[in-house]
Amino acid sequence: MAERKIFGGHAVRRLRRGAGLTQAAMAEALGISPSYLNLVERNQRPLSAALLLRLAETYDFDPLALSADAPGGGAEAIRRRLTDPLFADIAVDRQEVEDWLSAAPGGAAAFARAFDALRAGGGAPVAAEDDAIAAVRREIERWRNHFADLDAAAERLADELRMGAGDLYGAIAERLRVRHQLGIRILPVEVMPDRLRRLDLHARQLQLSEMLDPASRSFHAASQLAQIEAKAEIDALARGAGFADRIAERLYRRHLTSYFAAAVMMPYARFLRACEASGYDIALLQRRFGAGFEQVAHRLTTLQRVGARGLPFFMLRIDRAGQASKRYAGASGAALVEAGGRCPLWQVHAAFARPGETIAQLVALEDDSRWFTMARAVHPQGQRSGGVDAVFAVALGLEAGLAAPLALARGIDLRQGAATPVGLGCRDCARAGCPQRSAPPAGRALSVDERERGLSAFVFAED
Repeated sequence: MAERKIFGGHAVRRLRRGAGLTQAAMAEALGISPSYLNLVERNQRPLSAALLLRLAETYDFDPLALSADAPGGGAEAIRRRLTDPLFADIAVDRQEVEDWLSAAPGGAAAFARAFDALRAGGGAPVAAEDDAIAAVRREIERWRNHFADLDAAAERLADELRMGAGDLYGAIAERLRVRHQLGIRILPVEVMPDRLRRLDLHARQLQLSEMLDPASRSFHAASQLAQIEAKAEIDALARGAGFADRIAERLYRRHLTSYFAAAVMMPYARFLRACEASGYDIALLQRRFGAGFEQVAHRLTTLQRVGARGLPFFMLRIDRAGQASKRYAGASGAALVEAGGRCPLWQVHAAFARPGETIAQLVALEDDSRWFTMARAVHPQGQRSGGVDAVFAVALGLEAGLAAPLALARGIDLRQGAATPVGLGCRDCARAGCPQRSAPPAGRALSVDERERGLSAFVFAED
């Protein structure tokens, strides 16, 4: 299969302008001619591997930003907006969208921003909590879910704790007791029926539910330590986010606290070495770092330290109804994370019926990009017999071309092998003849012929 050419003129132009450079100055630094740089910025020349390497070395440019920073989210995201019924009488094909992005990326970005604002304001009122969650997600993705200062502080703390004891939970408990005069008390579920953790400042106790497993006890103890010892770093990040809404700021602080706790349990350098040595074997990583599947999965999306990057994973957590409760694109730029719906052909849904099993799958999106994904069912902490049997499916994935080091991908032809064709939910998917289709794509005219019937009940105009 021929390699796709990489066009990223908008990203290069943004990088140059952000550095305050003229085309001539940047061209000289990169060892290319100003005319060639001009063609690259206008997407009339693809980015060569040599030029990408020079950009990375000279400006610490991350090639993964080419997909993440595409105007309006890229061609597929623009096309999804154009399927709105508002544009039903306008036929805009894929090539027109790509030409638009190449010729006028600023105009495409402006359209996307205006459309999103119109859609948010033109329908049913959006709850303040939804606004807050969306604002926090934007801030997390702006950092690609990698907070270098928090990672560095957590790594220093983890090293100190290891010098004191081999048992992480015991070391954290001892540090809380000695340095912060906080004891840890495990309370029966009858005393804390609806809480997993509670800080009682009057009694100087961190109270944890007996329903927490060892990995979760370590995590919650580390979270309390984060609120005390990483306060300066968390405060700085929260101020920098500039949230106008108090709820958004508190949600963001909760995420940063959890990030620090996970980084203490899985210190960056040691965790990355273990990932690379084991082929990102999640079961082994769980045992080695005393963490749960979901904790490891989330940590894998954060490995973007300059000079020591891990693989660019995304993570998604959904319930049985397909509703997403966690989305982390990291540095992957994966459309699967941002999609409003889920394709039933994607095996993330099968995880609910196969508890205890990690399901691997090679999938192909409409833009011909291929992704290697893994899914597993997880249960939240604190569940009791006779209570609600809550369960989620956690999906991990990365671009198939980068998945060769994975232990779970061994023996799979990632480039030429059969991949399941999936979409981003029926309303956003224009694949024709899909027997699993539950609804026609938005903005496409239906064609109904009484004399014949295809595999799908919905036949529509194609590009």
